[in-house]
Amino acid sequence: MSMNIFGAEATEEKAENARLASFVGALALGDLVKSTLGPKGMNKILQSGSSGDINVTNDGATILKSIQLDNAAAKILVNISKVQDDEVGDGTTSVCVLAAELLREAEKLISQKIHPQTIIEGYRIASIAALAALEKAATDNSTDPARFRQDLVNIARTTLSSKVLNQDKDYFANLAVDAVLRLKGSTDLEHIQIIKKAGGKLTDSYLDEGFILDKTIGTNCPKRLENAKILIGNTSMDTDKIKVFGARIKVDGTGKLAELERAEKEKMKTKVDAIAAHGINCFVNRQLIYNYPEGLLSDKGIMTIEHADFEGVERLALVTGGEIASTFDHPELVKLGQCELIEEIMIGEDKLIKFSGVAAGEACTVVLRGSTNQMIDEAERSLHDALSVLSQTVKETRVVLGGGCSETLMSCAVEEEARKVQGKKAIAAEAFSRALRMIPTILADNAGYDSSDLVAKLRAAHYEGRADAGLDMNQGTIGSMAQLGVTESYKLKRQVVLSASEAAEMILRVDDILRATPRRREAV
Repeated sequence: MSMNIFGAEATEEKAENARLASFVGALALGDLVKSTLGPKGMNKILQSGSSGDINVTNDGATILKSIQLDNAAAKILVNISKVQDDEVGDGTTSVCVLAAELLREAEKLISQKIHPQTIIEGYRIASIAALAALEKAATDNSTDPARFRQDLVNIARTTLSSKVLNQDKDYFANLAVDAVLRLKGSTDLEHIQIIKKAGGKLTDSYLDEGFILDKTIGTNCPKRLENAKILIGNTSMDTDKIKVFGARIKVDGTGKLAELERAEKEKMKTKVDAIAAHGINCFVNRQLIYNYPEGLLSDKGIMTIEHADFEGVERLALVTGGEIASTFDHPELVKLGQCELIEEIMIGEDKLIKFSGVAAGEACTVVLRGSTNQMIDEAERSLHDALSVLSQTVKETRVVLGGGCSETLMSCAVEEEARKVQGKKAIAAEAFSRALRMIPTILADNAGYDSSDLVAKLRAAHYEGRADAGLDMNQGTIGSMAQLGVTESYKLKRQVVLSASEAAEMILRVDDILRATPRRREAV
């Protein structure tokens, strides 16, 4: 006898229904993003319902973040994609597609009456074998700087080849490697600033040492300043209003009003004197600087830069070695920023301020140009992925081959392992191997090649001992990934297999979905 114990409108899905709902959601999401995978992947247009803004992208994490989902299992895939983006920066589509393929294989096994726990055990055996094979195939050139730099350039080229920057990947790969090597092993990408300016073409983009602030220098100030001592402030520099909301002042004559204004001006003059007492020649303020204090500061020979937004001020403090000050009574306690040269530069039609020779020598700015804002936004996402992967590779220096080579290698290793496994778990391990082979299959499908033929040849090549065989996406044949320079980060590939197998396990364990009562809005 079944009896409903839940409150009104709360629902429950059990056993087969719950599992089916989970599988359907995860597979639909995998099918949605798999057409964006690889160098021949397609773009998606994301349109906002409220503002009508559009995004054109093939970045898995961006697509998955932007769609509203109701299915619980699909949300788990979005989560692993987000973690992949935060952890490594790239492989966001691969991890989602692999998890979906693992679930597609699991669905077939469950329909053959194999228990989910047996499938999970088989998947665990398979993932251990796959990761062991991946680690064995990884190479480390960190002791040879020239070869390691070439590895980094190859990784950047491979990452960018599936993005909008594919046509100019050599140019941008070198740009990204130069930027990351300036960080000297740090993974803090805050030191690399990206400025987007519409106009020109993508190859007009360049890397500039130092820091560029998208603001203008104050009036009557010199447009060039050497050996700058910079005070970075976050303080109000406006004189013409009393700072008490709702305050009213009654005066019995205009003379009294003039006295009030004079008192305000005196107060501001004292503040300006306190700022000048720091022995600076450049003052950058997060808030506005009104005409009167700006005039006073320029009379003292101090360059003023106003309304540098919060991110600009934070990053400027980071790269010049200064601190953000709000009070100026104790100059000896304030740490000033320093740089060798501040000058005004032109990018396209806009004037910007460039800080050269900053205290943090690893700081640099990438200026991105492009024909449309959507193009530049996508170029920024692509470059950010490449920078993230490179900064992680500088830390974890091992590399593996891409182009479906690593997946086929892992797939063959799992098949070998499955032969030693007894019982139904072996069937699950073989299913894991088939799911891994789906990655090169999808790569070939997206390029319009005959995937069945290519993947069969690729698998045969690996069994013949050609461990560097992968898909040559330009020729539509099997090629040597080592010679083509198709290289990927070991950490990225490892994270993809780990995250996808863990997510698939978690969804496989589901046998019940409980939905709470929707929250009602009370009528006012």
